[in-house]
Amino acid sequence: MEAQAGTLPDSLLVTVPRVDLLIRQLDTAWALFEYHLKDLDDAQCLWEPAAGCWTVRRQDDGRWTADWQVPEPDPVPTLTIGWLTWHIGFWWTTTLGHCFGDGAPPREEITWPGDAAAAADWLRGLRDDWRARLSELTDADLDSTDRTAGLWGQDDTLANVAGWVSVELTKNVAEIGYVRHLYAARA
Repeated sequence: MEAQAGTLPDSLLVTVPRVDLLIRQLDTAWALFEYHLKDLDDAQCLWEPAAGCWTVRRQDDGRWTADWQVPEPDPVPTLTIGWLTWHIGFWWTTTLGHCFGDGAPPREEITWPGDAAAAADWLRGLRDDWRARLSELTDADLDSTDRTAGLWGQDDTLANVAGWVSVELTKNVAEIGYVRHLYAARA
């Protein structure tokens, strides 16, 4: 039997389980992040490339909180790397809590660890947890909305949420890379 135009015969198709594909996408995005994490320091994290930046700020009690406004302004202010690393930790903590836990803590309780090395460790831990959870999923889990109900105010399949995680990570990593380039060029 001949293959229809635009399709491959079954003998030439290579199937990759969906979970493996999602993990490969995550690993690719993470490899880009490691490029920036390996040399990230506190000065880069807290450098403000423009007036009115959103950043992370140490409070009197020692906790580091992120600037935030509801509703978000349009456009969002310029961001520091510290804020961006907090943001990754925020959405990943929230996503893990909703999809694999008993919910997520309020945004105000998700704080920046206080320095570049601790932030990198925090984010590596979230990535490891997310990757381990993904590796246990079946196709039925991926097609379900049971774990994602109420996440970000909409119901979506776990497969779509997992795909979003990799895209959001890639976007945030690109933003971190751009701020690092600006930091290096300031001299």
